Amino acid sequence: MGDPKKNRKKYSTPNHPWQKARIDSEAEIIRAYGLKNKKEVWRALSRLRNFREQAKRLSSLRTDQDAVETQQVLARMRRYGLLKEDARLDDALTLSINDILDRRLQTIVYRKGLAKSMKQSRQFITHEHITINGIKIKSPGHLVTLSEQGTIEFRPKSTLSDPEHPERAREKIIEVEEAADVESKMEGPVPEADGEDSETSEENLETEEAAESAKENVAETESQDEEKEAQA
Repeated sequence: MGDPKKNRKKYSTPNHPWQKARIDSEAEIIRAYGLKNKKEVWRALSRLRNFREQAKRLSSLRTDQDAVETQQVLARMRRYGLLKEDARLDDALTLSINDILDRRLQTIVYRKGLAKSMKQSRQFITHEHITINGIKIKSPGHLVTLSEQGTIEFRPKSTLSDPEHPERAREKIIEVEEAADVESKMEGPVPEADGEDSETSEENLETEEAAESAKENVAETESQDEEKEAQA
């Protein structure tokens, strides 16, 4: 039967466990990319470190075999979208961890608009709702090549493939709300009253005030006459 395959770690832990600057940067990366734990950060750093070590080693050698390996390394990085077509081997030394994390399936599903957040993107992938070239992928950390990026979609038998699914209908609600806001802006504010209407309203107020003052004067004269009659 042979010996069973031994599972080996695909990452290396930091040399010092208690460095505040590193801990803060790792926490920020976890929040930004919706990662599960720091192991996924260390795994991305290990991949980045491998690319850099290969670039450093090949840039210092000048044999025919090194030239072949250099083209293979560059082709691999271009296939994953890490380097441009006209990039050189020295450009691999400028890569950062964000370049690696941007090529994860979880990140691309979110940026393609198939999920509302990084957390939801991870949930869709682990629940087997996402396919690449018609194949179910359950690993959120899967590095997507440029040729695979255009084939990412919902699984045909998944409930999320229905455009009327509640998790996908939110986009329509937002569009309706935006359309209503645009219509209200187009209607504009209510026009103010004309000058003639304002003048007539002021005249009516003046006449009403004059009538009230006349009534008050008549009441005062009647009260004075009653007092005189009572004294007589």
